[in-house]
Amino acid sequence: MFQLGPGGDWVSWIVWFLFLMVFFFFYPRLMVSQIMWKLERTARDLELMSDKSMKFITAQISSKPDKRLKDSVKRFFEFFMINPVGLDPYGYVPKLDHMLKNQRDRFEYFVKQVAPKLDSEKRANIEMGLAGGITVHEIAKIVRHYVEMVRQTKNIQIAMVLQMQLPMIEKIAKAMFRGTKALSRGEPIGDGLGPLVAAELIGSAKTTSIDDVIVARVPMDGRTLLVMKAKGPGGRIGFPGKAVMKVIKKHKVSRIITVDAAAKLEGEETGSLAEGVGVAMGGPGVERSLIEEIVVKKNIPLDSIVVKMSQEEAIMPMRKEVKDALPKVRQSLKRSLERTRRGDIVMVVGVGNTSGIGDSGSTVKKVSDWVDKYDRRRKEMKKGRGKH
Repeated sequence: MFQLGPGGDWVSWIVWFLFLMVFFFFYPRLMVSQIMWKLERTARDLELMSDKSMKFITAQISSKPDKRLKDSVKRFFEFFMINPVGLDPYGYVPKLDHMLKNQRDRFEYFVKQVAPKLDSEKRANIEMGLAGGITVHEIAKIVRHYVEMVRQTKNIQIAMVLQMQLPMIEKIAKAMFRGTKALSRGEPIGDGLGPLVAAELIGSAKTTSIDDVIVARVPMDGRTLLVMKAKGPGGRIGFPGKAVMKVIKKHKVSRIITVDAAAKLEGEETGSLAEGVGVAMGGPGVERSLIEEIVVKKNIPLDSIVVKMSQEEAIMPMRKEVKDALPKVRQSLKRSLERTRRGDIVMVVGVGNTSGIGDSGSTVKKVSDWVDKYDRRRKEMKKGRGKH
């Protein structure tokens, strides 16, 4: 700018002044135009992902979907849940629990309506796929809302804030889109690490069902393990909090160990393991609150084992690094059992989505083979894109 500055004569000064006036007048508009081009392209990409999610789920329900089915799925993509009032925190958990139960009932009722011929496991997969597709749809709508707001107001501040957030938004949306496909197909996802650990521990033991949660009695290192996981192989998370409360009322549990996937920080390795205390469980917090409430009354120690992965990896098809963490989790479990006495009853809860993961040890080999195959395919595709 200094090199282009005016010379010594008054004409140069006038030209330079006019240039600055035009520059300061048009530059913000030029910036908005450039940013709007990027925002509009991203909004269209997200809307395309939403449409593809809708079509994919519809195809999973029926190979020849009619207009009524398409309209029903499209209408259900606008489904929402209003959180209860939290001004008075007392009694908030039961109210939220009631709303979440109503939400699950609506999903179950809708899938039974549009897919009455599918079995219960396939319907569970469709329910999970719908939840993922609705999230993709919601992200697309929110981005479109702000794009139109910028278009109408020409507000460069809003445009720049949205532009700065786009890489993260796109990353989450793409991961959720892949997760929607995996859940609809009944494929294992990263969040299935906990159920996979539980299935390995269950082996061929006899199981019972409580609130969509499988419970098995398994001996290990002189202790009795009460192993729990959501019922599979359909996509479910069950009601682990309620199931834990019911089991504790029947058995004298000396320790509870929860195993779950955990969000890693950037720079940490996927599949790395960490040990701690407390209830390792994500979600809205209702089920975790129920467990915490009863362990405080019974004075039961809480151990947690987590396998780290990014938020995107948790909802995408399971990575090989996550599956390979199983031996490390078993070693960690043995270390936790050392803090108990022989003959004690210890509860092990495999927390997470059990999509593609059955209720016995035989499922571990199937999941392992599927993950290895998926990993090879993913690397080949990545290598192919690198060549181009």
